[in-house]
Amino acid sequence: MSEQTKATILLVEDDASVRRNLRWSFSEGYRVLEAGTRAEAVAQLERERVDVVLSDLRLPPALDDISEGLAVVEAARKLRPPVPVIVVTASESKQAALEAVRRGAYGFFEKPFNVEEVMHIVHQAARAFRLEQEIMRLRSALKSQRGFGNLIGTSAALEKTLNQSRAVAQTNATVLLTGENGTGKEILARAIHEESARACGPFIAVSCAALPESLIESELFGHERGAFTGAVQARKGRFELADGGTLFLDEISELAQAVQVKLLRVLQERKFERVGGTKTIEVDIRLIAACNTDLQKEVECGHFRRDLYYRLNVVPLILPTLRNRREDIPLLAAHFATKAAEKYGRTPPELDAALLESLLEYDWPGNVRELENLMERLVVLTAGASLGLEFLPENMLHTLAAEEAAADETTLEGATLALRRRMILSALKAESGNKVAAARRLGISRSYLHRLIGELGVVEQG
Repeated sequence: MSEQTKATILLVEDDASVRRNLRWSFSEGYRVLEAGTRAEAVAQLERERVDVVLSDLRLPPALDDISEGLAVVEAARKLRPPVPVIVVTASESKQAALEAVRRGAYGFFEKPFNVEEVMHIVHQAARAFRLEQEIMRLRSALKSQRGFGNLIGTSAALEKTLNQSRAVAQTNATVLLTGENGTGKEILARAIHEESARACGPFIAVSCAALPESLIESELFGHERGAFTGAVQARKGRFELADGGTLFLDEISELAQAVQVKLLRVLQERKFERVGGTKTIEVDIRLIAACNTDLQKEVECGHFRRDLYYRLNVVPLILPTLRNRREDIPLLAAHFATKAAEKYGRTPPELDAALLESLLEYDWPGNVRELENLMERLVVLTAGASLGLEFLPENMLHTLAAEEAAADETTLEGATLALRRRMILSALKAESGNKVAAARRLGISRSYLHRLIGELGVVEQG
């Protein structure tokens, strides 16, 4: 591991021999900086990139109190993101350590301490800090985005779809969006509209599955007065309402065959008649359709018209599942937690490393919508400044536990994506991050392991 990729630890201790021993313990896995006083520590924090601070609470010149040690804690907490500080104190000064934690310290140890235990908590703190840095970096990048900014993430899977969407937004081509429930199809459709020349026109969204079959034709094409019982006055349909803009038809596979025939004509000619009417109405619309199933299979089964399918499938776009873009999960989780906190008038919570790790391991059958609902639930039910693993719902914890148990009895090739990720993490941990040994343990080549680490969004330790 190069010096550039190693996490940096700042050791703050006035006893040079203690610093020397700690430096030796951390030198293999960390870039180590040292300071003997509060002033030296603050200078290092201002000058260097520091991931975690390990500091004695009693520092010169005020060795009889903890004011200098607390000043180190406060200086680190003022940075953005705040640098985690782990404090060390004499066993008779536990109250002092608790005061440091109250002031924002990440944790504390009493002398004499077990170096391995200290290294473990330092590693956790450094990993949490790196995740927070990445979240802040991505948040900053998102602020400069327009149109597609609501589709949050920087994964290759999402970026491929967004690049195609940006290109199609500059045209009037019909678009067919495919993706599981909760992947954000309507959000993408709206983004395409907002980035197009039709942005000043209306965006009309319709869920074909939510409309009764007896009313869907009237809802889409409108009706004239007296066209059917209850039609006491003429009414415009969604196509007319979308004139000059974009019409988004979600769950298009749910359309009845009779409506499919009429929709085909509209796509071909941009003309139709209201239900019960004879006047031909022309509209200028851009159509975006979406479905959560393989529409081509629906055609093969005879449930969907082949000619309509080809009319809709001019530009096909696929929304990736959340389990196929795991590297976006920390940013999405932080974004949704902040959004929920603003909604309910609360302080945006910090997400601890254990929680983020579990979110990364979960398979997300409900995709982005499920993650958003979870983060809102956590913010509502917890008033704390930090969200930890203990706040996850029982069903999710049981699922994660079951996956972990199954990983011990499953081959890598036969595992689900979530299990593969867990197995790789377990192998890397067992082999202390050695990829050659981890690949041997998993029964795969090192190059394949390296590719899987990238594809599955595995956060390597170290």
